Amino acid sequence: MPHDLLPMLREQVRRIEHPTATTHGVVPLGVAAIDRALPGGGLARGALHEIFGTAGDEEDGALAAAFAAGMLARLAAPADTIVLWCLARPDLYGPGLAAHGLDPARLVLVRAPRDAEILWAMEEGLRSRGVAAVVGEVGTLPDVASRRLQLAAERFGVTALLLRRWFNGGQAARERNLPNAAATRWRIATLPSRPIPIPPFPSRSMGFPMPPLRHPRASEGRGVAGTAAVALGSRWRAVEDGLVSQVEPGVGHPHWRVELLRCRGGAAGCWEVEVRGGKVREGKVADAADIVSLAATMADRSQAPVGSNVLASDTGSERIRRTG
Repeated sequence: MPHDLLPMLREQVRRIEHPTATTHGVVPLGVAAIDRALPGGGLARGALHEIFGTAGDEEDGALAAAFAAGMLARLAAPADTIVLWCLARPDLYGPGLAAHGLDPARLVLVRAPRDAEILWAMEEGLRSRGVAAVVGEVGTLPDVASRRLQLAAERFGVTALLLRRWFNGGQAARERNLPNAAATRWRIATLPSRPIPIPPFPSRSMGFPMPPLRHPRASEGRGVAGTAAVALGSRWRAVEDGLVSQVEPGVGHPHWRVELLRCRGGAAGCWEVEVRGGKVREGKVADAADIVSLAATMADRSQAPVGSNVLASDTGSERIRRTG
């Protein structure tokens, strides 16, 4: 075998294993621990990615939209591109998207009543010029439709994000764990925020809490998990360094648990992060033993190598509450 043939074969194998990362590149998410778990050191461009929440947010989709907005802010860096967002309910809240780095002026909204029409609009958007990314909010995702979206994303180099929103418990139970063609699958959950002192004159630079991503009225009054407005107290105390507030319970930076449930060519993982000034910052990093609901006999095992297709289990002590 010629000496130059072996490196060529290795490169061909690498391209087969990581086609989207090789062809269209990646965009780092800005959290080193998460980027290390992703092939190529970031989110693959020109690929399909799936995002959903937990409990009530499986219906509201607020945390999923917030996480997607942070991704889109990085994906849509060229100023002359747009983001196509396809949805059934017109409940996006512009200031909330802006707080996570996504300019609402760059959004083109497509409203369709049925999932099939949203999926069709997404595929057409992936084939269009000047589109940085396409987002679709769907409940039902046929396997054929997911493969069509993945192939279109690969062919045209446009990233597709699927935000899953299920409107009843039966739909959530059917769809939550079904396989599809997405390169990554993310689950985002809210955690209790760490209280922070409120300055006398709250400002964005001081870390004022993020505005909501969904309009409560448009979401039929259910509110937004983890992003509801909190009445600010007016109690202040004087200290030697000046006037500061008392620590108010519940007022703090958004605190999330980010789970990478599936990653083609990568490894599953779980992290705790905070959002400050629209940027996700790393908190506690969980290794394979901390992924939700691993059996006790598996908890001490080392993390599986990249490419082993490790999946996080949905059973155990921390079950997801179904909506509906």
